[in-house]
Amino acid sequence: MEMTPRMKQIFQVLLREPAAVSVKYLAEQIGVSRRTVQRELESVHVYLKSYGLTFESKTGVGIWIAGSEEEKKRLLSCCSTLKDYDAGNREERRKRLILQILKEKGLRKLYYYSSQSGVSEATVSSDLDAVEGWLAQYGLLVNRKPGSGISVEGSEDNYRRAIRGFISENMDTELIREIYGEIQDEALPYEALKKTNLGQILNNDIVKRVMDCITRMGNDRVLSLTENSYVGLIIHISIAINRIMKDEVIDYDENWKQKIAKDDDYRLAQVIVEKLEEEFQIVIPEVEISYICLHLKGAKHEKIQWNDEKQLEIENKELQQLVNEMIDAYDSKQAYLMKQDDGFIHGLLAHLQPTLIRLVYGMQIQNPVLEDIKISYPDIYRQCEKVAEVLEAYTGRKVPPQEIGFLTVHFGAAMVRLEGRQDKIRRVQAGVICSSGIGISRLMSSKLEKLFHGRMQLTAYGKHDITPYIMSRTDFFISSIPMEQTDIPIVFVNPLLSDEDVENIRHMVGKYERMPQKQKESDEFSRQLEEINLAAAQINALIKYMDFFRVDARISFGELLIAVGEKMSPYSDRQEMIREDILRREQIASQIFAEFGFALLHARTKGVVRPEFSICMTKDLGPFENPYMKGIRIVFIMLAPAEDSSKAGNDIMGYISSMLIEDYEFMDVVQKGEKEEIRDLLSKNLKKYFNKYISGL
Repeated sequence: MEMTPRMKQIFQVLLREPAAVSVKYLAEQIGVSRRTVQRELESVHVYLKSYGLTFESKTGVGIWIAGSEEEKKRLLSCCSTLKDYDAGNREERRKRLILQILKEKGLRKLYYYSSQSGVSEATVSSDLDAVEGWLAQYGLLVNRKPGSGISVEGSEDNYRRAIRGFISENMDTELIREIYGEIQDEALPYEALKKTNLGQILNNDIVKRVMDCITRMGNDRVLSLTENSYVGLIIHISIAINRIMKDEVIDYDENWKQKIAKDDDYRLAQVIVEKLEEEFQIVIPEVEISYICLHLKGAKHEKIQWNDEKQLEIENKELQQLVNEMIDAYDSKQAYLMKQDDGFIHGLLAHLQPTLIRLVYGMQIQNPVLEDIKISYPDIYRQCEKVAEVLEAYTGRKVPPQEIGFLTVHFGAAMVRLEGRQDKIRRVQAGVICSSGIGISRLMSSKLEKLFHGRMQLTAYGKHDITPYIMSRTDFFISSIPMEQTDIPIVFVNPLLSDEDVENIRHMVGKYERMPQKQKESDEFSRQLEEINLAAAQINALIKYMDFFRVDARISFGELLIAVGEKMSPYSDRQEMIREDILRREQIASQIFAEFGFALLHARTKGVVRPEFSICMTKDLGPFENPYMKGIRIVFIMLAPAEDSSKAGNDIMGYISSMLIEDYEFMDVVQKGEKEEIRDLLSKNLKKYFNKYISGL
């Protein structure tokens, strides 16, 4: 049972009063009638059971909550952490009412919704009048039964369409998006969820278990979902489980179910349903597989996913043909050149898969910038209306303006790139120099990236990093310190970049972006020397700057990430980058390996400028006590610069990773906690790697 806003008010009053109070006093404190309070009190004992507390009342004495002081404090703390819901916000209140109706599918009295939203029954009745129109567009009819309550009638398919529509419409509002923001900041996602307004409407326990179940699967296709699609999937499944556990009948059209192809998405949906049945010990109707499959097909992914199975290969060819027809419809004269734009084709294919699903099954999508697109790009939008006609012929369904707006974004970006290619404009390679390559050069790079919007590829260097190889691939340098003249131009600037400095840089960019790309170094021996030099420098830095530090055994995972950031960088902004990037990697798949007795926190991050390797243990060298740490004793931290994709850097970090698992001697030394012994053995191992690396060139 979830805590309603009114129940929260009641608990806060009763738990803060030193003695029993009257119902009249309680009603006055929360601003409702005595009758309303009495009806709410009929159900509070059910919620209190989970805290080992009881609701007590005695004539002539009053009402109070009985139980241990510790549990009372825990309940009061829970009330305090729940986000306040503004019952006076009519728009939010009505959205909550829609979600309650979709979640509860069944007969309910006005008082039930009144209690859930913390307003009068008259206000709920007025809100219900307002939301009837929204429900009707999905074929759902509100039926008021005097003396019995309110029910909403419609097919299961209509209910599911309404749920998808609600999620889509509200994904960019605080009601739903706050979930994802909270989850990013918490080690336990369900703890974050139940603090949100949406978490207070849904069943916290069900959502927690659904999230855990989906996460434990570790499926790449699910993990690659965009945040909107992931949150939508969790909400959709949680609502369905909530209704199934209440033995609500799920009706469906057998013919509709048969339209769903038994492909990879369907098989993944089958696995999800099997895991959910194990978790909740229930039998989930077979049609639920089809609904989850449909959600997966209509979802967006961070990257396109083509499997190498023959069936999907055929689908790929069919979609490719459809894309060709769409490009021809957009502009037959430019079609040939547009089809050579791999980025455009790749992005359009990724967008097209969920678009076709939405069109075929009548799934709606919101486009919050549609009007801006129409105003800013009217010509491209009109051309995309012709593209939409190709999709309408293919699917037999009308393409709504929202979808045409998204097509406008893809085709508009392709036209910008096409114009750039026709003008023979390229991205300029520039180096930004300061004494170390860490401080001022990074600040200048950040400012220049904002000023030039991608016209330059900027790389930060220290004064002594400049080699013939680097000069061979750089158009010009921007320096804040005196330097000897090099074979390529140097623009000397003030570290704060005056208007004159920016104008001088702009002149250089305009000059080089229309010149041919610099030829790459052709001397193979010089290239090998550069690679050896880079590998040697990285190995030397790893050994020299290897750190070993200890923390309290009771530290939480979140606190550990803060400590890691502080150890790996002296700059607060980079500490936060390190924390966020490690946490993001942890949310994809846990880096804590109980079977090996250690955690390997690794990530690419802008928080470091060179590969870093450090070790963290507890102050007594014993196990970490926080349950999230699974009893491990050692935390290894390996970080690589976000922009470093060199083979040497990747190979070195990969070698160290293998060493942690395969080299028992190294692990024995680490467990002793002696920093210099660890450094000596690390040096010995990396020397072996370096000799092998040189011989392999």
